[in-house]
Amino acid sequence: MKKRAVAVLLTAVMAVTGMSATVVCHAESEEGKVINIYSWNDEFRTRLEAIYPEVESTSSDGTVTTLKDGTEIHWIINPNQDGVYQQKLDEALLNQADASADDKVDIFLSETDYVFKYTDKDADVAMPLTDLGIDPDTDLADQYDFTRTTASDSDGVQRGSTWQCCPGTLVYRRDIAKEVFGTDDPAEVQKKVADWDTFKATAEELKEKGYQMTSTVNDSYRVFSNNVTSPWVVDGKITVDDNIKNWVDMSKEMVDAGETATYELWSDDWSKGFFTDSNVFSYFGPAWFIDFSMSADQDGSVGKDGGWAATEGPQGFYWGGTWITAATGTDNPTLVADIMRTMTTNVDVMKEIVTADNDFVNNKPAMEEMAADESYGDAVLGGQNPLAMFCAGADKIDLSNMSIYDQGCNEEFQNAMKNYFEGNATYEEALDLFYKAVVEKYPELSY
Repeated sequence: MKKRAVAVLLTAVMAVTGMSATVVCHAESEEGKVINIYSWNDEFRTRLEAIYPEVESTSSDGTVTTLKDGTEIHWIINPNQDGVYQQKLDEALLNQADASADDKVDIFLSETDYVFKYTDKDADVAMPLTDLGIDPDTDLADQYDFTRTTASDSDGVQRGSTWQCCPGTLVYRRDIAKEVFGTDDPAEVQKKVADWDTFKATAEELKEKGYQMTSTVNDSYRVFSNNVTSPWVVDGKITVDDNIKNWVDMSKEMVDAGETATYELWSDDWSKGFFTDSNVFSYFGPAWFIDFSMSADQDGSVGKDGGWAATEGPQGFYWGGTWITAATGTDNPTLVADIMRTMTTNVDVMKEIVTADNDFVNNKPAMEEMAADESYGDAVLGGQNPLAMFCAGADKIDLSNMSIYDQGCNEEFQNAMKNYFEGNATYEEALDLFYKAVVEKYPELSY
């Protein structure tokens, strides 16, 4: 299904004939000695350095990793903020056909919010895994099904693979739970957040003791947006799902009651809740969020002393995921395929990631085995093993309502609704701001 939103990215690439055939030709001849990997941070680099056996060294500035055979991996990093990463990647992909071998994009990474843009079959900027010699039905058989379909085009051809699986939980402070509820047992706390009505009632209970349920309304947004019954865009028209409106209604009530705030995610005010001197009870997040984003290594943080715990929360949801994709036209298909296999299919590597980083990986048998392992626990969660609830959440994830417009629509909706939550606009006025912002971003849409 061709989408106009990717047309600007594709025009030059699609005009070039024989690009896919170039890959086969290179695979049969000597491959290049430079692999260019595009990303928005150094997470993939540090993970590859720790796991990929062919790594020899990395430059002090982190821009070049040298492999044992002398091949250099050049890391091209641009920030995700304001769409900078995608803009730079799009420019490089548009120039891919005419780029010199050492300048070609070989691997690029995509997040869930925009992976569809790059795996679109008409875009043809992401190689089918089968063209790399990777058979999804056998090599990736142990991956969670939704991660495979998310990285597939409309014909079901898989064009990317990920080591991550990112089901989410409610992460809460043990000390506040003990004070207000008399227990920090995840099973008992779950009863206090079992559905949204109970969640709201518990927010009132916490407020009476001087605590906020969440740091910001945006903490719960993704839980609602992951459980919609229709995509943001239907037949070219922007739609607001009833579940998104449910988030608006609950959030407005909680802001007015002082049970949460309106901070931006990743802002300094939002992250103050990671520390023991704050009054924030909980956050929503997956495994990577708990260990990588909650300041667990800093003095005064709740996580440094194992002060968090995890429970299922009102609804299952998904947040994050990094897809590894081979760029059409790469002159290093064999080595690129080896990196993808090692990083996303090797069971020993998968388990190593879990034990070393407490991440939740994309291998169902491995995760089910470790969920039953009584010796495994996350220090940030006071030694709790949360893998069983992550496994249960992963089995229920349905991303069938995702679209290439998700990132823009989600960002603009939250931006617009902040005006409503803070009393600077009515709901209808905030909704109009949302529609206008999205149409400006995606002129092909209507409302």
